[in-house]
Parts: sequence; C-alpha cells; structure tokens
Amino acid sequence: MSLPAFTPLLAAVQAAPVELSGADTAWVLISTALVLLMTPALGFFYGGLVRSKNMLNTLMMSYASLGVVAVAWFLVGYSLAFAPGSSWIGGFDYLFLKGVGLEGGPLSPAIPHLLFMAYQGTFCIITAALISGAVVERMKFGPYLVFITLWSLFVYAPVAHWVWGGGWLGAMGALDFAGGTVVHVNAGIAAVVAAIVVGARKDYGRKAQVPHNVVHVLLGSGLLWFGWFGFNGGSALGANATAALAFVNTMIAPAGTLTVWMLLDLMRNNKITAVGAATGIVIGLVAVTPAAGFVSPMGALAIGAIAAFPSYFMILWRSTTRLDDSLDVWAAHGTGGAVGAVLTGVFASAAWGGKPGPVDGNMGQIGIQAIAILGALAYSGIATFVLLKAMSMFVSFRKTPGEEGVGLDVLAHGEEAYARGEGAVLVHADAPVPVKGMMGATPVTANR
Repeated sequence: MSLPAFTPLLAAVQAAPVELSGADTAWVLISTALVLLMTPALGFFYGGLVRSKNMLNTLMMSYASLGVVAVAWFLVGYSLAFAPGSSWIGGFDYLFLKGVGLEGGPLSPAIPHLLFMAYQGTFCIITAALISGAVVERMKFGPYLVFITLWSLFVYAPVAHWVWGGGWLGAMGALDFAGGTVVHVNAGIAAVVAAIVVGARKDYGRKAQVPHNVVHVLLGSGLLWFGWFGFNGGSALGANATAALAFVNTMIAPAGTLTVWMLLDLMRNNKITAVGAATGIVIGLVAVTPAAGFVSPMGALAIGAIAAFPSYFMILWRSTTRLDDSLDVWAAHGTGGAVGAVLTGVFASAAWGGKPGPVDGNMGQIGIQAIAILGALAYSGIATFVLLKAMSMFVSFRKTPGEEGVGLDVLAHGEEAYARGEGAVLVHADAPVPVKGMMGATPVTANR
C-alpha cells in the first residue's frame, strides 16, 4: 500500500488520547509537593540572613506568595503562560482553569492536565518570592503583595510562555530544562531593579548587616536542596530515565559548587563560613537547573564547579557598591542562572537527552542560549521597572527611617519572631512602639 493511503491512519493514531500513567502521575504529585516546600525553605534561608527584628516579615514575604501568587496563577497566569496564543503570550483558553481537567494535557499527555497546571504554579510562586531578598527590611508589606502578584502575571507568565508554552525562545531551540532563564535570570534582574527603585536600607553602608541566625540559613539551604529534586527531577514530567538523570545531576552539581566555594573561602579568609557554604549549595542548584536533563553527570559537576567563581566574586564586588541587593539575589540567581544557561549550551549532549551542543559539533547552541538570557534580562528588567514606577504613583514603598529602626515584624504584622520574657508579643494596631536609640523615644504606631 502506498504511503498516502497510510496517512489517515497515522493521523488517527497520533490524535488518539494517551493513557494516563499512574507512575508518572505519582512522581509529579510528589514533585509538586517538593517544589511547594521550597518557598517556605526560601523564607528560612532569607530570614536567617536578616536582623532578628525583621525575621518574621522576611518569612512572610515568602509565605504570602503561596497565597496571592498562587491565586493569580490559578485564575489568569496559567492561561497566559501555557494556553495557545502567539509567540509572545498565551491566550485566554484556560482562564479560570476552563478546560483544565483530569485528562492528559497537551504538554503533559501522561499526567492530568490539572496536575501539570499545579506543578507549574509552584514554579511561579517561588520565582516571585525570590525577588523579596533584594528588598527585605524596608519595603512595605501591602505594596509588596501587589507587586509580586502583578509581576507574576505581566513578567513571569510571558517569559514562561516564551520558553515552555510554545513561544519564540522555545521555537528557536533554547534549552531550559527547569528554569534557569524562566526562573532565575528572570527573578535575578527583577530583584536588581526592585532594589534600585525601592532604595537602600537607611543604614546600608554605615552599619554592619549581619545574619541573626545562621542555623536558619543552613536549614533553609538544606530544605531547598531537598525540594530541588522535585524542581529538576519533576520537570521530566514522568518517572523515567530523564527524571533519574535530572535527579542525579541535582545531587552532584551543588556538591561541586560547595567544594569550590569552601576552597575559595579558605584561601580568602582561612575559614570556611557556614553562610558561604549554604550560599554555594543554592548557587550550584541554580546553575544546574537549566541543564539538569540535558547533560551528563560529569557535565553537571563541571557546571557546578565553574558556577562558584562568578557568583563568589559577584558577591564581593556588589558589597563595594551602593546597590543594596540585600541578600544577593542577583549574584546567586541572576548570575548563577545565566552562567548555568550558557554552560547548558556548552555541555548539552544528544546522548544524554539534550540537543547537540559543542561536544557534538554544534557551537551555535551557545549563541541561542545567550539570546534567551538577553531576552529575559531585557524584558524582565524593563517590565519590572515600569511596573514599580507605575505603582509608585499610587503607593509608597518605604517605611520611614524611624519605623525601619523599629523593625518590620512589629509594624507590619503586630508580632515578633522571637518570644521575650513571658512570651511572644502581639501588638495592637494603635499601640505606640518606642523607636530605640532615639532621644526621647518617639512613639510610632504599628498601623503605619
């Protein structure tokens, strides 16, 4: 029989629904829970790095994303990111989760469409929360909530569509297995812009800003590493060989970064700092994210080891500037994500599930990766600036210097992170709070 006679049959087979896989569904269910855990873990990682008077507020900046950003994703964001649309943005087919049911999805035929939506939502939640590290200890909580909600819709969703939802970067062949560009470069440049627009802390550069609880930093980094197995391994969207590769690479790359980071610390200070070790782990996880399912384990180890250098020296350089990116979101996520995305183009191999890279004779993949990074940087940077400037016409982002001195825990939440005396303090909204260190102890009300 001639080939044309087979064509209708082939079309019918291709159009037939794929049976849902119990194993794949189970793995993505677990991965969704693991990635959701990463947002509270981020809160503890960030919270340990700030002063004790701002610990609770810093935690809440992450926890709140579990609410407002998740709701925005369910109602609108998922449709903008993954519904059929143009090369630049998705359409409205999935608005309010219309058409998102228990059948296999167009991008996830072996797992329920609803589960794919939820899994991708956990990525959006933590990406928005990452930005908080650049504006902790001074940004008002209400405007912050509005900002991350709008940012998730107008910045995150379009970039996710470009790479994963059928947009122009995916069509170009950009490799981003689990979010080096979509998550880390995107959030990293947004954090820099937010730090500039909101401004530096009142005593930045004049007073040491030391972490108040290094144990929380280590706990947060450990839980992030644990959750990252779902972040990268789950991006295979199935219990398969690619998931196993991504899982192993998520283990080996941060090990390389941590080893190099400790050596750099030792050479520079004759001491290996715990904060440095925790930071190195996170940077290794960030760097391997775009490559996890495309490179060999030895390639992942190389990516992790190499990524330590630019991020380590970026942190040292940033501390000499007036940019108060408080918790070095750019150095960890922006720099680490960009380096990882470029190195994905270097180490990607068809033999390990990726597109051919330089090891296969395809030097052009590095250029494609660079275009993806520059596109995300340009759009996210400009869109974040426009969004913040538009908001500044209606709201103020900053507490007063006196309020900053009191700390945002009491002023924003009426609570303290740590109990004193008889127990935790719950402050009435109109109760005067003395500003410490000021002559005459000027009263400040907690509802400002």
